[in-house]
Amino acid sequence: MRRLTYFIALSIDGFIAGPDDEVDFYPASDAYTAWMLEEYPDVLPVHGRAQLGLSDAPNRHFDTVLMGRRSYEPGLAAGLTSPFPHLRQYVVSTTQEDLDPAVTIVRDDPVSLVRRLKSEDSPLDVYLCGGGRLAATLLPEIDRMVVKRYPVVAGAGIQAFGGAPFAPTAFDLTDLKTFPGGNAVLVYDRV
Repeated sequence: MRRLTYFIALSIDGFIAGPDDEVDFYPASDAYTAWMLEEYPDVLPVHGRAQLGLSDAPNRHFDTVLMGRRSYEPGLAAGLTSPFPHLRQYVVSTTQEDLDPAVTIVRDDPVSLVRRLKSEDSPLDVYLCGGGRLAATLLPEIDRMVVKRYPVVAGAGIQAFGGAPFAPTAFDLTDLKTFPGGNAVLVYDRV
C-alpha cells in the first residue's frame, strides 16, 4: 500500500506560510536547494520545472498530488490551471470551480479519496501539498511527513495542522539531513 506524504516547509515556530500565504521568507542555502531539486523534482510546479531545466525529470517519490484551494491558488494567480501536469491532481474545495480537466475538484470526503488513492497499485506515493486545515482533516491518513525546516521564525501565519483538535499522533524520525545555513529535512514515519 502506498503512503500519503505530507511534504511541507516549516518555520522554526511551526508555520507553513505567513498570515497572507507568504512563503518568500524561507532562506535556502545553495547546497540545500541543489539537494531538493535532485531528490524531489516531482514537487515542483510546471513553471518551476521549466525554469530549472527539469521539465523531463522523472517523478522520484510521487505520482499524485492532493491540495487545498489555497494551495492551488498561487498557480491560478500565475495563469496555471494545471500546476502539476506530471502528477494526477486533486483539489479539495467546496468553492473552487472546475477550470481544467487535468485537475479533479473534490467537494466532500477527502478521507475516502485518500483511502482509495492509497489502495491503488503504484510504487509512488501521494503528495499532500497542503494546506494546514486539509492536513488536520487528513492526519489519521498521513503515513509520512517530510518536513523542510527553515532557520527562520515567522511569528504568525498558517499552522501545519490548522484547527486540529488535541490528538497526539506519534511519528518516528527516520531520516535527517542538515545543510549549511541551517536548513534541515526531517522525515517522520507513522509509528
